[in-house]
Amino acid sequence: MHSTKLRRKVVPANGDLDNSADKQDQLLLSVAICNGEDLGSFVRKAFASGKPETLLHNLRHFSRSKESEIEEFCKAHYQDFNLAVDDLRSLLSDVDSLKSSLSDSNSKLQSVAGPLLTVLDSYIEVQTVSRNVNLALTLIVSCIKLMELCSRANHHLTSGNFYMALKCVDMIESELLDKTPSSTLKRMLEKKIPEIRLNIERKVSKEFGDWLVEIRVVSRNLGQLEIGQASAARQREEDLRIKQRQAEEQSRLSVRDCVYALQEEDDDDGINGGIGDDVKDVDTSGSGRGLLGFDLTPLYRAYHIHQTLGLEDRFKKYYFENRKLQLTSDFQLSSMTSFLESHQTFFAQIAGFFIVEDRILRTGGGLISRMDVENLWETAISKMCSVLEDHFSRMQTANHLLLIKDYVSLLGVTLRRYGYPVDALLDVLSKHRDKYHELLLSDCRKQIAEALHADKFEQMLMKKEYEYSMNVLSFQIQTSDIVPAFPYVAPFSSSIPDCCRIVRSFIEDSVSFMSYGGQLDFFDVVKKYLDRLLSEVLDEALLKLINRSVHGVSQAMQISANMAVMERACDFFVHHAAQLSGIRLRMTERGRKQFPLNRARDAAEEMLYGLLKQKVDGFTTLIENVNWMADEPGHSGNEYVNEVIIYLETLVSTAQQILPVHVLKRVLQEVLSHISETIVGALAGDSVKRFNVNAIMGIDVDIRLLESFVDNLASLFSEGDANQLKTALAEARQLINLLLSNNAENFLNAVIRERSYNMLDFRKVMTISEKLRDPSDRLFGTFGSRGARQNPKKKSLDAWIKRLKDVS
Repeated sequence: MHSTKLRRKVVPANGDLDNSADKQDQLLLSVAICNGEDLGSFVRKAFASGKPETLLHNLRHFSRSKESEIEEFCKAHYQDFNLAVDDLRSLLSDVDSLKSSLSDSNSKLQSVAGPLLTVLDSYIEVQTVSRNVNLALTLIVSCIKLMELCSRANHHLTSGNFYMALKCVDMIESELLDKTPSSTLKRMLEKKIPEIRLNIERKVSKEFGDWLVEIRVVSRNLGQLEIGQASAARQREEDLRIKQRQAEEQSRLSVRDCVYALQEEDDDDGINGGIGDDVKDVDTSGSGRGLLGFDLTPLYRAYHIHQTLGLEDRFKKYYFENRKLQLTSDFQLSSMTSFLESHQTFFAQIAGFFIVEDRILRTGGGLISRMDVENLWETAISKMCSVLEDHFSRMQTANHLLLIKDYVSLLGVTLRRYGYPVDALLDVLSKHRDKYHELLLSDCRKQIAEALHADKFEQMLMKKEYEYSMNVLSFQIQTSDIVPAFPYVAPFSSSIPDCCRIVRSFIEDSVSFMSYGGQLDFFDVVKKYLDRLLSEVLDEALLKLINRSVHGVSQAMQISANMAVMERACDFFVHHAAQLSGIRLRMTERGRKQFPLNRARDAAEEMLYGLLKQKVDGFTTLIENVNWMADEPGHSGNEYVNEVIIYLETLVSTAQQILPVHVLKRVLQEVLSHISETIVGALAGDSVKRFNVNAIMGIDVDIRLLESFVDNLASLFSEGDANQLKTALAEARQLINLLLSNNAENFLNAVIRERSYNMLDFRKVMTISEKLRDPSDRLFGTFGSRGARQNPKKKSLDAWIKRLKDVS
């Protein structure tokens, strides 16, 4: 490239061009050789251009130039060498004089140091002997120390102090074994030390195996003890709730009484607190026997020994596998006993197992990890849930379910104190809530049927105050706060307190099942099943009884009285369920529904109405003896009404002893209404072909006697109730008033008819009017006259009947 650029700038002659190119190549080659570069490019270029001779020429030129440089360099160094040789020759004389001086000094030193060397040899010999003696003494001391450690190790082995024995053996092995001068003793120790360690391992393993056997029995007792303490604590809570409910019920007492009650509760709380502190005061040390009564010393000793032997991980694995096998064996249920008999032992064994594991986790120094305990617990709770599911699904007795549920809930409370999650167990209990209540309803259905079957439906006699308290006050079905005189005849029969006890027991069992099951507010659930018990079980049982077994007025009246008492009892049931569920009573008032036994109540009253109507019909048949074409009106009432009034007076005197006023009012209202319908029906019926005004006036007297009977009941009923009773006779009264009226045409006036004759039917009035035969000028005398001269009576009556037909 450089030659090309030069050719572009200068155009020399051919000879000059060749010389300049050769010089340049020679210069480049010299620079490359001096720098140690590769000459391959030059060689290729020479052969490529066909001029290798030029390259050889340049190489020879470079060689000649370097030979001259080497020659000049050697000449310069040769001169320096000659100068150095001349300097050395000048030093030879000085060296000879120094040599002779050193020889004289050596001779003098040899003569002086000879005796000293002899003394030094003696000293070295003595020092060697001393060192040998000291070594012997050191070895003797080491042997003595070794023998002492061996003796101490034997003593510890004999006394069972394996840890100290191992420490002695470790010290012998680490500090003295290699320094032992006796090969025989060393071989013996090397053989015995592994045997000693193996023997210690076997002994502590045997102790650990014995502990594994013992801890199973201890765990069962421990679980029973802890669950028993949880049960006692729960009972104390229940007692406290009872006292609180009693305090609420007695809130109307004086301040002094209330203060006394509160002080009593504080004292009880103090006692309870002391017991709780004793229960919680357990030994938290790593070993030893605490208040819970189980000893972990063999376990921790075995663990410590294995740590000392360097077998910690192996022992941890061995311990976990054995405990896991024990837990698996605890899951096995005996086929020889029922689950009801063995469930307490089953759950107590598992509870004790995990209480022990919790103690080991907290004090075992890493013997078992929290993850291992959690894995064991997951296995255990899964197995317990499956066992519960299996046996609950096969149980057909509510009481058995409740017993097992209570124990499982106590198990949950116990293990929750130690940090174990028990929600899965509570979910199983909640899952079988419906089945339990169905079984409970079935049991109550049988008990209620038996109670109703045994009832003779006679008023219950109570001779003592405790009977009154047990059968009346305990269910709050009394009508007065004043304690009656004894003997006391209650308005209800014996089935009422029996059924109340059954319902109360149902409520308590339901609350007991729902309590401590993980659900805090369970009143609505208890209320739902209580409503089912009342509306499905008790109501249906009463309906069946009413439809099949009631055949007399006294029985029907007693059942109606029982229904009235049950209305008060149902209020008590709701309040009792609320109190047991921890709900304030005023909260229950908001969701108050209709009377759950309304079907049975209505059926009982309908049955009573029907029987009374049959009785009344037996007396009203005497209406056939009435003289419907009497020459004179009667003044003392017809025979039938006198018989009916006598019967009604007897009925009222009996019914007011057991029936509440509102029920008695409904009964009389139905009976009077039936009497009214009977009178109207007799007038409209085929048995009465015709009648006159005198007969109607006699019927008017009959109705007045019935109204007078109602007025005589003023001491029982309020004025409004008495008026309502009179309205039961409204149809007959309005009909008689119409027939005795001088202005019968007012019946056709809609306003007057709505006000005075609203109970009358056009057809009945028309039918009855057609039977009227009146020879007087009084009845229908002015009908249709409108100021003209009067029509004959027959024409007036026909016009009246025609108008009625037209309107109807």
